[in-house]
Amino acid sequence: MSPTQPAPLLLTLGEPAGIGPDCVLLAFNAHPELFNNITIAAPRLWLSERAKELGIDIDMVESHSLKSIGEEEALCCWNPLPEEVAFSGVTTGNSSASTAAAVIGCIESAAHACLHGEASALITAPIEKAILRNSGFDFPGHTEFLARLAGRERVVMMLASNQLRVALLTTHIPLKDVSSALNIEDVATSLRITHHDLKQRFGLSSPGLALCGLNPHAGEQQHFGDEEATILTPAIQQVRQEGIDVAGPLPADALFSPQLRKEYDAIICCYHDQGLIPIKTLSFGDAVNITLGLPFIRTSVDHGTALERAGTGKVSYSSIMEAIRIARLMLSNSASQEVSHAD
Repeated sequence: MSPTQPAPLLLTLGEPAGIGPDCVLLAFNAHPELFNNITIAAPRLWLSERAKELGIDIDMVESHSLKSIGEEEALCCWNPLPEEVAFSGVTTGNSSASTAAAVIGCIESAAHACLHGEASALITAPIEKAILRNSGFDFPGHTEFLARLAGRERVVMMLASNQLRVALLTTHIPLKDVSSALNIEDVATSLRITHHDLKQRFGLSSPGLALCGLNPHAGEQQHFGDEEATILTPAIQQVRQEGIDVAGPLPADALFSPQLRKEYDAIICCYHDQGLIPIKTLSFGDAVNITLGLPFIRTSVDHGTALERAGTGKVSYSSIMEAIRIARLMLSNSASQEVSHAD
């Protein structure tokens, strides 16, 4: 990296046996300009082996120092793994515990680079969560792991597309545990984080939010549950006093209707599928997973590892391209906000 070059955006491959490498290679082959100032935080071997399978011939460079990567026209790889972490070859379509430590190491190194100002944003391809958990990775997914690395007690998972933005109060927990996981302060904090990042990183001067009820018909005046009255409404009242525009709690079945969803900049959902079903129905392959509340920008694809499609070349790389685009947009908006505050 030259003294005048801005800090790169880092992209981790996630599960190397899945379609993460395919998406990166296919996207770079079709749109190399998209990867300007993007560095892949992974061993080049994981990409070069897959490129052979896909019949893609592109130039790649690798460095063990992020600072030494220059303004290359090739696909740039930063291998951050220490010698004691093995990163053997990969059997396409077959995830293995043998690469788990390397996968975790790449994500952790990339996050630390962002935290230390050596990288400007993090873009992640999907991980194979079961393999990592069986190897000692004690987190439900990227979101919770990155929050721990950044020292943040609470972050917010948001899925965004051109048609809809949904943010989640809870993420990867069993449905039976959702109610007990909700409390007034955590809900209020999530609303604050969503409001803040929509302003600072999406350039929305006055974000309008809507909060879904947990229960059918938002509790039907407590006939179908009281979480709306005892948790959600008090949280809304709290943040409204701080000038945050939140409607609700509203019945989720009506809130996602074509008319209502267009009235809000983001819809806050109580649990994973309450938000992900509508956005994947509307925008599967074009939505981006964004972690709000981190001290750095993180975007990701909206799909899984699709092991059965790895190496076939028959995958869509639209989501990785959108994740890159949104990361750049958020960087631009953040820079504009800094200039505005300085003025």
